[in-house]
Amino acid sequence: MKNTNRSKAILTDVSLFYATAVWGSTFFVVKDSLANISPILLVGYRFFIAALVLLALPVMWKKKPLANWPQGVLMGVVLWCLYTSQTVGLVTTTASKSGFITGLFVFFVPLIMFIFFRKIPSLSDIFGVVISLCGLWIMTGGLRDVNSGDLYTLVCAVVCAVNILMSDHYMKMGLDPYVMNFQQFMTAGIIGLVASHFMGINLVPPSMNSFWYIGFLVIFPSVSAYTVQMYAQRTVPPIKVSLIFALEPVFAAAFAWTVGGETCTTMSLIGGILIFAGILISQSGLFSKNEMTQNECVSKRTCSSES
Repeated sequence: MKNTNRSKAILTDVSLFYATAVWGSTFFVVKDSLANISPILLVGYRFFIAALVLLALPVMWKKKPLANWPQGVLMGVVLWCLYTSQTVGLVTTTASKSGFITGLFVFFVPLIMFIFFRKIPSLSDIFGVVISLCGLWIMTGGLRDVNSGDLYTLVCAVVCAVNILMSDHYMKMGLDPYVMNFQQFMTAGIIGLVASHFMGINLVPPSMNSFWYIGFLVIFPSVSAYTVQMYAQRTVPPIKVSLIFALEPVFAAAFAWTVGGETCTTMSLIGGILIFAGILISQSGLFSKNEMTQNECVSKRTCSSES
């Protein structure tokens, strides 16, 4: 019995690392795909097709796919803003920088909680923010060398934090995560396709390579990684999950610097290490014994952020 439970625990951990690695790989995949397709159209196709695939789950389990649809639609609007800003940002920034900057959502969560709910950030959060901002400054070369892609990606990190807090709120209301995922995917997909039409973008991708990129984004980071994540969250402590997910920017940089062919400069490496260190410090509760409850709450919200 103990061996069985241990095997299940190991399999669950491996599945979480799989999801994190897949999400990390999407940065360079999306970066490469933008040579063949508009970022707005890519987001539209990715989530519209993912919604159609995901629709099979609530239908098969005899759930109502349109239950509580206003919340799902609102989540979809936020999701579209999140991925559109990130994808547009990848036109002019690198995949490795995008991965690390997106990871800053960890710090915007407590900031937004402080602004709107007057919840004071922990000492670990504050210390982690300072270290990561130093890393971000080094990686981007300071204000003089920041490009539009970096700024779009920073907007993405803020919107990602909003998405996390909204997901936490709706999940605490007892809404079905599978139905909510379907609804937000469908909403984001429709917005992307409609926006592409009104912007005069040809809805037929100009290259067959685009379909391969879209297929990868649908099957792996959108459908499979989300499903793996939801199942894993049933048994894995949230602190452990958040620390595994903190590896996403590391995977993003690793894929970009190897498979993606990006150049790894010394300053980029130092900046990335500092950002990653800040994320770990923020999530570890290193400076206070009383941070466990807050970190568990924040960690649960990370479940709906990545991709």
